[in-house]
Amino acid sequence: MRLNKNLMPGRVILYILVYAVALIWLFPVIWMLVSSFKPYGTPVSILSKVFSGVFTLENYVTVAKKAPILRWILNSAVVAMAVTFGTLILTSLAAYAISKLKFKGQNAVFILITAGLMVPIESIIIPLYQEMAGLNLLNSYIGLMCPSLAAPIGVLIMKRCYDNIPNELIEAAVIDGANQFRRWWDICFPVSKSSMAAVGIFTFTNSWNNFLWPFLSITSEKMMTLPVGIPQFQGANLSEFTLPMTACVIASVPAIIMFLIFQKQIIQGIAMTGIKG
Repeated sequence: MRLNKNLMPGRVILYILVYAVALIWLFPVIWMLVSSFKPYGTPVSILSKVFSGVFTLENYVTVAKKAPILRWILNSAVVAMAVTFGTLILTSLAAYAISKLKFKGQNAVFILITAGLMVPIESIIIPLYQEMAGLNLLNSYIGLMCPSLAAPIGVLIMKRCYDNIPNELIEAAVIDGANQFRRWWDICFPVSKSSMAAVGIFTFTNSWNNFLWPFLSITSEKMMTLPVGIPQFQGANLSEFTLPMTACVIASVPAIIMFLIFQKQIIQGIAMTGIKG
């Protein structure tokens, strides 16, 4: 009976549609990857030229010589990891305070943080730039990191997790003489690892892909991150596409590796943030 169910025409059609959609999504990626191994000057818009003929690693050597792409990867990694670590600490502590502490104006603080979700970065980019310029933080790692540390969505996710922790556990820790930090570290932190993983993955991904603020705050080529450096390199090679394709492949590798390692947590995080606000 189970075998017959698996072979139902509707299920077969569903599998065909799923694989067809997956192939449609993967084809541009495969096209980019294959084009990166074609000799310089190959017309990548012609499929017969791309998927046949000679393949070479020359483009990767050329890209490494013409652009500091490894430095861009390092810059992106340093900024993304630092922002992720800082965001996890700040959002988890803020969520603990809002969820488990009682203080005047608690609801107002929570509403203010929630309202931050409705403020697009574009609306505050000018005062943010002026503030960083006044602090002499432009064209620096700190200047790249600071604006990304405020993550209202992270506070909401962590607060939702901490709300599910019984207050009796906190009260028991108070009786044992634990201070606020110990209550957070010993009770809340161990049970919030899945939520922190979701916040961390999304923070890392957003920081890695962030374009607008690095584009405005960075002027030195050596300080550029990948989302800024790759378009600059592409703009210098508008008449030829194999080199930009190669640069895009190199830039995609770290993100692909991260997804393959943390795909389970990424899926859980999407489900966690999409259930209810």
